[in-house]
Amino acid sequence: QVQLVESGGGLVQAGGSLRVSCAVSGSNFSTSDMGWYRQAPGQKREWVARISSRGIGFYDVSVKGRFTISRDNALNTVYLQMRSLKPEDTAVYYCNLIPPSVIWGQGTQVTVSS
Repeated sequence: QVQLVESGGGLVQAGGSLRVSCAVSGSNFSTSDMGWYRQAPGQKREWVARISSRGIGFYDVSVKGRFTISRDNALNTVYLQMRSLKPEDTAVYYCNLIPPSVIWGQGTQVTVSS
C-alpha cells in the first residue's frame, strides 16, 4: 500500500521561501499524477497543486505564480517550492496521489510569520 512521508516544513517570515518534499512508496509513482494539499487550523484540507505523470503542473489560484510543483521519478519524490510566502499559507502540507489515496502521511508544518 502507498506510503507518503512529507518533510521540509518550518518557520519562515512573510515573503520568504521554503521547499517541502514528499517521498512516496508502494505505488506506481512514475505513472501517477501527484498532488499537494494543505490544512490550516480549523479549516478543511484543500488542494494546492498537482503534477501530471509527464511533469505538467496545475495550481490553485491562491498559489499560482508563487508555488512550483515538481517531481523526480528516479527518487519517487514530489516537491513543492514555495516563494513569496504569506501568513495565510500557514498550514500542514500533505502530498497524495490524484485522486488521493485513503492513506495520508503525517504532513509537514509550514508556519509563515507576519
